[in-house]
Amino acid sequence: MAQSLFIALKKNNPDCQIDVLAPSWTFSLLERMPEVTGSIAMPVGRGQFGLVDRYKLGKKLRSSGYAQAIVLPNSWKSALIPFFAKIPRRTGYIGEMRWGLLNDARKLNKSVLTMTVQRFVALADGETQDLPPKYIPPVLKINNKTVEETAKKFRVAIDKKILALCPGAEYGPAKRWPSSHYAEVAEQKIADGWQVWLLGSEKDKIITAEINQKTGNQCCDFSGLTTMAEVIDLMSLAKVVVSNDSGLMHVAAALDKKVVAVYGSSDPKFTPPLNEKAVVINLHMSCSPCFARECVYGHYHCLTRITAKQVLSVME
Repeated sequence: MAQSLFIALKKNNPDCQIDVLAPSWTFSLLERMPEVTGSIAMPVGRGQFGLVDRYKLGKKLRSSGYAQAIVLPNSWKSALIPFFAKIPRRTGYIGEMRWGLLNDARKLNKSVLTMTVQRFVALADGETQDLPPKYIPPVLKINNKTVEETAKKFRVAIDKKILALCPGAEYGPAKRWPSSHYAEVAEQKIADGWQVWLLGSEKDKIITAEINQKTGNQCCDFSGLTTMAEVIDLMSLAKVVVSNDSGLMHVAAALDKKVVAVYGSSDPKFTPPLNEKAVVINLHMSCSPCFARECVYGHYHCLTRITAKQVLSVME
């Protein structure tokens, strides 16, 4: 979703150079964003403090001549590297009392900026806004040559319609539509003559294996076998993508795919797929959105009661 911010920055200043500090596994994603000039590897993992490593990188960046740093996470530690780098203008929301670390600190008005993408894009302007900013949805650039190479590497045929299923959600089970429901969708589309591909990371191998087993191993399971770049290339070949509220859902939307997004504990108004083709399925139960990682009641009805028939009905 940060790409919408990059687009807004380029619109305001077409000659600006945008370098992104991020985990190295995201670099193949950033390479597909035309607005991004370069990538800088985050020296510490998620949740790690790593003060010394942050200081070393900040000191190294002092000679790069950056005019501004925009800090998207709200944590105190995320503002340290720009501070150590002595970047003249350090922009972000106040978050965890970051006065001093940020010298262009904005107060976040959640009643105005109700979506994550709006909060990002609002930081492109010089002051706090009273109205939500307009934004351009993310659009990832695809290289036909690399897509062809990826298809050849995995020996996939593209002569049939392809359904991509993204059943993972690192956040927790309260975001994961049941494997049995995914399998039911897969079986129906296979019967209709489609190919079904299962996409995900190493952490998703258990659930994708369950889905494949329930379909008699009729799916192509790529989970844990691909790089992020290869996932993007494979997904670009799909006609429809069915996904939980996850990073791959946003990738599919940025690839201009027909996305069917299944929401449980999270809020589709806060982090929706940013594509007009997308269809969001959410039961709007009284207990959701709760943003919990696991259902506090233990039943996960916000997900289990979304049927495969509902998903299939909006796919065409």
